[in-house]
This record gives sequence, C-alpha cells and structure tokens, in this order.
Amino acid sequence: MSEEYKPITGESQTESKGINIGGALGMADVTDAIAPVEKAENFGKTVGRLIKYLKPQLALLIIMMVLAGVGTWFAIWVPDIMKKVTNALVDSIQFFTDITREGNSQLYTYIAPILWTCASLYVLNALFQFASGIVAASMSQMVVRRMRTDLKDKLDKVPLKYFDGTPVGDVLSRLTNDIEMVSITLQESINQIISGTMTVIGVFIMMMRIDPLLSIIALVSLPLLFITSRIIIKKSQVQFASQQKKIGLLNAHIEEMYTGHRIIKLYCREEESVKAYEAINKELKSATRRSQFLAGIILPTIKFINNLCYVGICVGGGFRAGQGVITIGDIQALLQYTRQFAQPIEQVSNIANTIQTAIAAAERVFITFDLEEMEPENNLLTDVSHIKGFVDMENLRFSYRKDRPLITNLNLKVNAGESIAIVGPTGAGKTTLVNLLMRFYELDGGVIKIDGVNINDYTKDALRSLYGMVLQDTWLFNGTVAENIAYGNKDASREKIIASAKEAHAHAFIETMEHGYDTVLNEDASNISAGQKQLLTIARAILKDPKIIILDEATSSVDTRTEKHIQSAMLAMMQNKTSFVIAHRLSTIKNAAVILVMNQGDVVELGNHETLMSQKGFYYGLYQSQFAGFNDDNRNDGTAS
Repeated sequence: MSEEYKPITGESQTESKGINIGGALGMADVTDAIAPVEKAENFGKTVGRLIKYLKPQLALLIIMMVLAGVGTWFAIWVPDIMKKVTNALVDSIQFFTDITREGNSQLYTYIAPILWTCASLYVLNALFQFASGIVAASMSQMVVRRMRTDLKDKLDKVPLKYFDGTPVGDVLSRLTNDIEMVSITLQESINQIISGTMTVIGVFIMMMRIDPLLSIIALVSLPLLFITSRIIIKKSQVQFASQQKKIGLLNAHIEEMYTGHRIIKLYCREEESVKAYEAINKELKSATRRSQFLAGIILPTIKFINNLCYVGICVGGGFRAGQGVITIGDIQALLQYTRQFAQPIEQVSNIANTIQTAIAAAERVFITFDLEEMEPENNLLTDVSHIKGFVDMENLRFSYRKDRPLITNLNLKVNAGESIAIVGPTGAGKTTLVNLLMRFYELDGGVIKIDGVNINDYTKDALRSLYGMVLQDTWLFNGTVAENIAYGNKDASREKIIASAKEAHAHAFIETMEHGYDTVLNEDASNISAGQKQLLTIARAILKDPKIIILDEATSSVDTRTEKHIQSAMLAMMQNKTSFVIAHRLSTIKNAAVILVMNQGDVVELGNHETLMSQKGFYYGLYQSQFAGFNDDNRNDGTAS
C-alpha cells in the first residue's frame, strides 16, 4: 500500500520532539494515551504564566520542593557514610572470621551504628519522597480542579460563534486531555526535576570532597552519555513516530472496514480491503523493525559508557589509593556517586517530552482563557412575567463573517398570539433569524423588541425563559425519560409530565418501554428511534408552557400519521402564543395565517398560501419545485385529484 492511502477515520500523528527514553524503547506511557506530542509556540511565556497560575498553591509547591530536596540529600549522604565501613573492614585483620560482639567488640560497635544510620537514612529518604509525592498529588489536583472550573466558567461566557467555529472534540480536549496533561506534569515531572537537580548538585559536591581528579573522570562521561543517547534517541523517535503513524493507519483501516462492513460486502470489496490491510501491515512491520533495532542499542550504549566510567574510576582509584591519596572506601563511594550522577540525566531526558507536551497543553488552555467574553449583564431586566409576545424587528443587519453579509435590512412585526411560518431555500437565514431572536448571536445593526422593550435590556436567562424550542436535531441527555421531558421545568410533577407526553403523542410508546417514564436513556439516546426522540422534545416544549414558541421542522423524523397527531397537538399548544414555525416541507404550513418567505437574508414575500400562490413569485417557485413533479406522477398513474 502506498503512503498516499488515508482512511476516512485515520488520525493525524504528530512527530515527537525532544528526548524520551521510554518512548524510544517503545514502552507504553500514560502520556501517550492522553495527547500527541506538540511544541508550545511560546514556551517561556507559557511557563511563566503557569507559574503565576500556581500562586494560590505556592505554599504546597514550596513544601513539596523542601520534602523532595531533603529526601534526596538523605540518599546522597549514604555512600559517604558507607565508605567508613569499607575502610574499617579493610583495616581489620579479623574481618573474615570474627566480627562479633565477643570477638571484636570494637569493630562491631563501630560498624553497627553506621549500618543503622544508613538504613535510617534510606528509610527517611523513602518517607520524604513519599510525602513529597502526596503533596505533589494534592497540589496538582487542586490546580487541575481550579483550572477546569475556570475553563468551564470561561466557556460559559464566550459567544456562541466560538463553538460554531471550533470542533466539539477540540473543546472537550482542552477540558480533559490538556488539563490532565498539566496535572501529570505537576504531579510527577516537577518532583523528578527537583530531585534530579538536588542529586546533581549534592553528588558533585560529595565527589569533589573525596577526590577532584577522579570526579573529573565521572564528569567527562556525562556529556558523552548525553550526546550519544540524544543522537540515538532522536533517530529512534523518528522511527517510532513512523511506527505509531502506521499503527494509526492500521487501526483506522480496521475501524473503517468493520464499521462499514455491510457496504463492503454489498459492493463486493472484501478483496480490496484485505489487500489494503496487508499493505499497511507490511509497512508497519518494516517501521517496527527499524525502530526496535535503534531502541535495542540505546541501553547497551548507555551501559557501555557507564562501564567505561566505572573502569576509569577503579583504575584511577587504584593508583590514587596506592599513592595513599584516597582509601578503598573512597573508591566505593565514588562508584556509587557516579551511578547516582547518571540517573538525573536519564530522568530529565525521559520527562523532557512530557514537559514539552504539558506546556503545549497549558498554552492551549491559556489561549481559551484569553478569548473574548460576552458583555456582563449588570442592571438588566429579569422579570418577564408580564410579556405577552409582541415581536418587532427593525432594520436587522447580521453576518457570520464581516465580508459576507447575510441579513442586510430585515423588518418584521408579529402580533402577540400570532403564528408565522418562515420558509425559504437552504441558507436563506431562517434559523439565523430565530438565533438572533434568542440572542445566540449579537446583531450587527438594528433592534429586536419584545412588547416594545429591546431584548438587550433583558438578561439572557430571562429572555430565553420566554421561549420553547423544538428543533430538527433533537438533543436528549443521559437520564430518565421523565427527567428529559421535565428539563425545561424541573419542578413539574409526574402528572404534568405524563399530560405533556400525552399531548405530544409520546405516552403510548413510553408505556411500552421496560421501566416506562423511569427508563434511562443511554448516551445519545440510541436506545430509542429518531422519531421517538423528537416526540420527547415536543413533550418537553409543551411542558415548559412558553410565551413564544419556535419550531424548526419539528416533525421531520416522524411518520405521516404521527405527524398529523403532533400538528394538532402543536396547534393546541400554540393557541394564544406567538409562534415561529420554520418549515422546509411547504405542505406543513399551507394553512398558516401568515407565511414569511426569506431569501438571502431578507424577507421577499409575506402573506397566506393562497395569496402567495396567486402572486406567482418566489414562494410559487418553491412550491412548484416541491409538488409539481409529485402531481405529474399522480396524473400518470390515474390518481390525480
């Protein structure tokens, strides 16, 4: 299979940057499942902003740093103390046979306290590291909770156009993956950085105290270790990125084939599907072979350099001990310090990729924090109990993009209790009009008044409490049927819920469900049909008993017989209420008292069905395009009226 093949459901893979020993070795990491590796556009600025964001948890951060630093120093002291035991054993003639309380009490009483001290230091090291981990976990969870709350509050304040222009997955990723990535870094990486930094400083001081000359041998090996591992790891990361890309392609292909297996069988494309699978699998095999080869030489190379360092210290230490400059215990301590000195290099290299990804994730969150907010609603009207439903639209202008005007000069007056049907081709501005009515978007010009008061003078919550909506695209949440119906009226009794369901002709199918009104709808309400979903949303609107009703092709997912029942229920619901009915099927609004015809954002015709048909204008053309062919068919089979 060529590189050009891209399954429909394939995900883009971002090549990782920086050093990641775990990733280079092909090891699974929790961060791999959270987010692809990205690079922050402004690393330093984001780090500074993240530090400022940590200010409320500054005390915990300092405590964590102190605990981690002290715990690290406990471990650093042990080799310097243990060398005394080695020197004592070397100086003792009887250490092979008689290190007992009776035989050599002086030697025993000298070694035992040292060993107990070392054991105590290791215990203290473990306790302090454990405590620093607990503090880090608490701090990270506090920060993440605050960040997630702040982000949620921010998203509640941004205009609706942000959600229209941003994929849902991206918004969810910022609330979940990006913040979780920051949490992992705060909890684990900072602790490792602090411990590693303290280890490097402490070990270097201890080595220089023992023998500066031998310390240089250990120091020379570190740049060699870092440079060599960096070269190999960067090459292996490229190959592992290629491997992950092939895995993504393979998984996407498998998902695509099994999701659409009926279509594949229908068009007899099984053989092509298998060939594509084998081609991707072959490429994956090749990429895996290359990546595993490079990963296989990383640890041996690191061990080889470390062993050279050990040999250098042993040989140099032997000469220095022979000259009486240092002792055997000093050599032992230097070897232990050399091992400790190399560990932070590996740790920092291993978490560099995680830190880079976390800063990129934090940058995405901060970008959201910087989004423009809606204007605050201070000193606005909240009482809408007196509203009757008179709507007046004057000289409306609106565009989603400044260079593409949609509504240029729309004027409309709707009397209280009047029902008006809105028709027009796709993109005419029908749904936009009701979105403006509910202030989902702000006008570019003009004014909308309800009972003579500008809708901008009301709070959005008060304004939207006037409306009841039934959309073509239904929305139900994970909960019981009764809870979904009562979504707009949380204080509704069970009797009112049932009465609303009966009016919407939903009661019959609800009663046939396993638990009736207590049946839990699963995710996306996939355990009921599309028509049943729409019946529930209609019942929800009926129960709310709004002042103004908006119906956007509300019966599009129900059969013809049910549609007639619902239309009669809606006519009863719309009695004495101002109603806006958006219709695509003109047969559903033939009996409307007023039909508003829109095209390219403006009202082009206004009247009832008979008047508009007699004018033979735009509405006439729409009607003919829907029903002329149908009438011709009826004539051909002899059923025309």
